[in-house]
Amino acid sequence: MPGTKIEPKKPLWKAEIPGRGAGSPTVVGGKVFLQTASADGKTRTLLCFSASDGKPLWAENVPGTIAKTHAKNTLASGTPAADADGVYCVWWDGAGVSLYAYDTGGKEKWRASLGGYVSQHGPGMSPVLYEGLVYVNVDDDERAELVAFDAKTGQKKWGAPRKHHKACYSSPFVLERNGKTELVLGTTTSVTSYDPATGKVNWNYDLEWPKGVTVLRAVGQPVYAGGVVVVFCGEGGNSRYAVAVKPGEPGSEGRAVKAWETRKQVPYVPSLLARDKLLFWLHDDGRAGCTEAKTGKVLWEESLFSGAVTASPVAAGDEILAISEKGQIAVLKADAEFDLVSKVELGEGVYATPALADGRVFIRGTAHLFCFGKK
Repeated sequence: MPGTKIEPKKPLWKAEIPGRGAGSPTVVGGKVFLQTASADGKTRTLLCFSASDGKPLWAENVPGTIAKTHAKNTLASGTPAADADGVYCVWWDGAGVSLYAYDTGGKEKWRASLGGYVSQHGPGMSPVLYEGLVYVNVDDDERAELVAFDAKTGQKKWGAPRKHHKACYSSPFVLERNGKTELVLGTTTSVTSYDPATGKVNWNYDLEWPKGVTVLRAVGQPVYAGGVVVVFCGEGGNSRYAVAVKPGEPGSEGRAVKAWETRKQVPYVPSLLARDKLLFWLHDDGRAGCTEAKTGKVLWEESLFSGAVTASPVAAGDEILAISEKGQIAVLKADAEFDLVSKVELGEGVYATPALADGRVFIRGTAHLFCFGKK
């Protein structure tokens, strides 16, 4: 993408994935990294495939036990973070969560405990890697803290306690703005900007939950577009909430202010997609839409799939790739007007967000890892 034609019966390669997981593939240095868990729940495994032909290169196991999760969650729902120096992933052994670091050959470098985890849905957070630090949002029903570890040594560099309410699974994102770098995290309780190196708060906005209104959880990652940060929340029913925040200035402890809010249109699990001044979203029920980021004005909304959606949409160039849980694949233009380019059936269920790398599309199905693109 763009220009990559996805022909389900003609992948460049297709590799079997043992066990079950819902995390996305991560592609770095000609390798594809993926997390999975055995069917009996006794083993968690970090898998490594060749990005060129799909051949398994190595697998590293971590012991665990079976534990209760949401029906759509798994014992390995995190997505690894990786660079040329290592691979970092969060494992849940059924009781506690830990951050593991491996070199790109699969040798464990270090591990750090993140404590226990209390939630009816089980954990599912993913680490974020930036400038030699690994960040994890540890947010469950009883506690919340954003933590940063040294990628080389595993030493905890800083921790930022946060207000908690119910488990949130959103990851922080790096925002380059006005010549400065921020680390932004949005959850049920607040959207906050931190100094990536120290954890010092740049600005904060507390989400408002009026009396009598259901307090919702954040699953997908917030986005920045049109000069605002948008954080969105939901639940298994139809309750939804999104708020767009105009951020304060980094280093000034400036107060962020609300630009707009809505209780319609936004998804629960799939993340929003920012493209220039537009926000694109894929609702959990299969609807797709486009919103003006600065104002929240809905530009279009269309029924895209006949079934549920868990995977987030991704973009390359002027095209957006979306996939339903049934494995329906749609490509549409990233435009203020709805324009469907193509629609095909993968033939296998998909719960993980696809990855785009080196002109290829990597899709994790329920049983296989697919690669599409040019040879």
